[in-house]
Amino acid sequence: MQRFLVHAAALLLGSTLSLSTAQADDCQNVSGSQADLNSCYGNQLKTSDGELNKLYKELERRADDAELKQSLVKSQRAWIAYRDAECDMQTIGGGSIAGMSRAICLSGLTMQRIDDFKRYLKCEEGDSNCPFPSAGN
Repeated sequence: MQRFLVHAAALLLGSTLSLSTAQADDCQNVSGSQADLNSCYGNQLKTSDGELNKLYKELERRADDAELKQSLVKSQRAWIAYRDAECDMQTIGGGSIAGMSRAICLSGLTMQRIDDFKRYLKCEEGDSNCPFPSAGN
């Protein structure tokens, strides 16, 4: 019964926070203890965080002036503070699945930020809604 509740909580949090289906499915197939599930979701968080950092560095490289670079740094710091506070609030109850729930929350919001960064990296020349120059510049 506890295993069912853990998977149900993971699915609910995963779908609510836009955790990719492939990521959620990877850990749904884990058999073992709560520690195994915590480890799986923790590894997914590391993977998504690594991808986010890679994209952030590319945006930093593409930022063509000091003001844009400063704005990127300021935005990312504010986003990290928001992400952490949001996941703190969503997992305030604690319990045996708190670590897993937090990792799911952090991964979901990180995946949303990754989507934002990917959009920035695909800006077309003349797009006034995108501050980053295209790769061809």
